Amino acid sequence: MSTVLWIAFPYICLTSFAVGHVWRYRYDKFGWTTRSSQLYERRLLEWGSPLFHFGILGVLAGHVVGLLVPESMTAALGVPEWLYHVVAAIAGTAAGLMTVAGLALLVYRRRLTPAVFRVTTRMDKAMYLLLAAVIAVGTFNTIGINLLGPGHDYRLDVAVWFRSIFWLQPDASLMASAPLTFQLHALLSFALLGIWPFTRLVHVFSVPVGYLARPYVVYRTRGDRPGARPPRRGWEAPGS
Repeated sequence: MSTVLWIAFPYICLTSFAVGHVWRYRYDKFGWTTRSSQLYERRLLEWGSPLFHFGILGVLAGHVVGLLVPESMTAALGVPEWLYHVVAAIAGTAAGLMTVAGLALLVYRRRLTPAVFRVTTRMDKAMYLLLAAVIAVGTFNTIGINLLGPGHDYRLDVAVWFRSIFWLQPDASLMASAPLTFQLHALLSFALLGIWPFTRLVHVFSVPVGYLARPYVVYRTRGDRPGARPPRRGWEAPGS
C-alpha cells in the first residue's frame, strides 16, 4: 500500500497532468477557457476573484520554496532555520486565509446565483470540492500544526519525498514519518493535478503575458473630414 500511495499514485497523476493537457489542447481548443461568468454577476466576483487568485499565488510561491529548495541551500544563503519557519508560517497563514476567503466567496456566488449555477458543469463541481479539500487541509497544516500546534518540519520528509519523485528515485519511506494531515494534503494535491487538464484550471497556462509588452492601442477621431490626411505608421500621441 505504501508503494501504491507514495510512488504509483503520484506518477499516475503526473502522467494524467502531462498527457491530459496535450490531449485537451489538440482536441478541445475551443473548450480551453475559464468559461467566465462575469456577465451574470460581478459584485461578489470583484471581491472573491482577487482574494483567491492573489492568495493562491502566494500559496504556490510558498510551496515552490518549501518543497523545491533544500534546507541546505537556505542555510548556505545565511537564512537560519527558525527564521525560515517563522516567515513561512506568517506568510503561509496570510496567503491561506486570503485563498479560503476568496474561494468561499466564489463558491457562494456560484451556488446562489442561478445564472452562474446553471453553467456549472459536473467537472466544475468535482474540481471545486477537491480544491476546497486541498486548501482546507493545507491551511490546517499551516495554522493548526505549524503555527499553533507542535509543528512539523516538512522539509525533512515531505519535501525530500516530493523531489525524489522528479529525480525518478521515489522513497516511499519518507512519508511514513509525516503526520496524517500532511499525507492527506499530498494525496489530495496529486489528485487535483490528475484532473487538472479536464477542468477550467487549464486557463492557468493561458495567462496573457504578452499584454505587458504589446504597444498601446490608441483611439482617435478622424475629425470633420474623414481621410483628410494620410495615415501615419507607428504610435502617435493623442491630440497630435
